[in-house]
Formats: sequence, structure tokens, C-alpha cells
Amino acid sequence: MDSRDELTAGRHALYLARLAHARKSMLATDMPALLITDPNNIFYLTGARNMQLFGLRSPSRFLLLFAQGPVILFEFTGCEHLASELPTIDLILPAIGLNKLSSGDNAEDHARSFAGHIRQLVDDHDPAIDRLAIDRFPFQTIDALRACNFTLCDADDALIPARAIKQPEELPYLREAMRRVEQSVKRLEHEVRPGMTESEAWAEFHYAFMAKEGQYISTRLFQSGPNSFPYFQEADTRVLQPGDLLCLDTDALGYEGYAVDFSRTFLCADDRPTDNQRLLYQQAREQLETNAALLKPGAEYREIAERAWPVPEQYQASRYYCVGHGLGMAGEFPNIPHHVKGEDYPLEGVLEAGMVICIESYIGSAQSHQGVKLEDQFLIGETGVERMSNYHFDERLSA
Repeated sequence: MDSRDELTAGRHALYLARLAHARKSMLATDMPALLITDPNNIFYLTGARNMQLFGLRSPSRFLLLFAQGPVILFEFTGCEHLASELPTIDLILPAIGLNKLSSGDNAEDHARSFAGHIRQLVDDHDPAIDRLAIDRFPFQTIDALRACNFTLCDADDALIPARAIKQPEELPYLREAMRRVEQSVKRLEHEVRPGMTESEAWAEFHYAFMAKEGQYISTRLFQSGPNSFPYFQEADTRVLQPGDLLCLDTDALGYEGYAVDFSRTFLCADDRPTDNQRLLYQQAREQLETNAALLKPGAEYREIAERAWPVPEQYQASRYYCVGHGLGMAGEFPNIPHHVKGEDYPLEGVLEAGMVICIESYIGSAQSHQGVKLEDQFLIGETGVERMSNYHFDERLSA
């Protein structure tokens, strides 16, 4: 077996493991069949990837999956060959358009035809199935499926808990995705200089990321100087200046579709930081490390939030919206809300082995109009926690 065959065999084992794991979750939640269109869900369940970003905005590919039965992929017309070698798929059929644009302005007729075809496929397998779990279909398709006597439920009830727990076969791919994204951040840090625009600097990250089989980056979170406060401003035409704080958030769907999500803040050029910049950085680092230390298998979400680093009053209005969140092939369960004194905590549950959790930190000053964003990614193990992101911090700001 040559190296390419070994690579293919490893990927196929990965896809089969994820499929088996998801089917266990379907059985546990009494879901005999899933019908999905979200491209990340399709890729997670089968390894079939095709025009992922296009599929996020237009329902163009569909998957019918039985908990105990065949896996049927409705692939974009002319692309059936892309998934023909996958061991996770039993039948490939051409997909039809289900929205106004892709149906030739005939979405209702297309929806009725599609729903009728699904009803026939389900009846051919098991006519007793009348419950179908779906994700993001157009309302015309939902109406048509109900007209075919399906009771519809949310596929997330099975898929979210399945995707939250990573299987052993997934871990090498998660680590490799991290390694490649860290290399891409290194290129940006090496190439960034005063006189570049934010978008030009961000392009250096994209270049290295795509050259390492990255899929796509889901945000444009690279900010400089006064654009670093408040957070969530996207890279634009602002020209970088010496002494600027530079904040980046990877938000990268990388190798084999696995997300990599860590953040760093750097000082632009070789300038010395101001006292205010050092203070913001030190507080953000303290928040990150304090909250990271709370991660352990079995830790309650409520306990983590209650013991989290107390954000000082002057930063409360601009704090990050959650303590941390899950990660997998996108943002995953759980989102860990902040604790609000006097209110019942809204999220029940505990950290489990196999979860990947990102701890978020943002400290921004309305007075100096600057902010520091830090974030790291962690794998919850059976007995401990692995820090997956190990990209260096800026020593000038840490001193």
C-alpha cells in the first residue's frame, strides 16, 4: 500500500467511525431517519464534501440517513462521481433545486417532488417510519414533507451530542489541522508590517492556510489599533501603524474540515508597548489562564461560569459573550454562558472526555479605544486536559 492509499484508508476509517457514532446517537434519541442539507452535517456523517460555502447559502445537496439502513446522498447534478468511492454511502442520486433560484422559480413543485421521493425511499426501507429529523430546509420543503405524513423533528437533537464528543479516529486530524493553522499564523506574524492594510495582512494568513489544504475561514477577525475596540470588527482598509495592537481570531475550517480556533494579539513592528497596552494584555492573559485551569472532565458548566475570572466593571460592557464554547467541524456544543448573579444558570451538564473546548478572553478599554483578544483550544481527556493550541504569546506585551 503506497502513501496515498494509506491516506485514503485512514480517511475512510475516520468517516466510518463518525457515521457509526452518529447512528448510536440517533438510536438513543429515537430518530429512525435523518434528512439533512447542511454541508457540515453531510461531511461529518459521510466524508462527502462539495462546494461547502455554496451549500451553506443554498440547499443544493441532501442526505437521507437511516439509523439502521442505507445512506443515500442526493449530490449536485454532475458531481455524483465525487463521492463514488466513499464507504459511507450506499446510493448516490442527483439533487434537485429547492429554493426559488435553483428550482427555476418553481420551488413548491420541486418540494412536492422531492418530498414524494423521500416518502417512497422511506417506505421501500421501512413503511412504519413516520418520523423524520431534518435541519435547514426551505419552508416549502418542510410543508411538503408534512403533507407526505412525516412528523418532523430537529436533527440537532441527535447530531449536536454526537459531534460534541470526538472519536479516537478524529484526534490525529484535529491535531494536524492545528499544526497547519499555527504555521499559517506564523506567516502572518512574520510578514505583517506598518503600511499594510488590515486586509493585506489577513491575506497572508489565507495564503498559507489554503496552501495547506485549508477549507475556508469563517470570519475576517483581524483588527488593528482603534479597530481593536470594540471586538468583532472585521479586517478592512485601515493602514497598520507602528505600535498598533493587532488582534486575530483564526476561525479556520482546516485540514479534513476540522475547525481550529485560537486568538492572539501582537504589537505591530518593534515598538515598545504602552503601559495601557501591557495592562490590557496582562488582564486578558489572566482571564484566559484562570478559566483554562477550570477545565477538567466532569466539571459542571455552571461551576466553570461561577468560578470564572471576574471581569472588572470597566470592561463588562465589552466582554466576550461567553466563557467558552465547543469546537469540531465548526462551533459545537456547548456554549458556556457567563454567570449572572441572582439568576438561575441556563445550561445544565458537564464537560465530557472527547469534547474540544475553546476558552475566550477579550479585554477592551473604551478610554484608550484598544482591546486584547486571546483564546486557546483544549481537548478534554478521560483524566486531564490537553492544550491543543500552543502558539506563542507576545513577550513584549507580557513583560
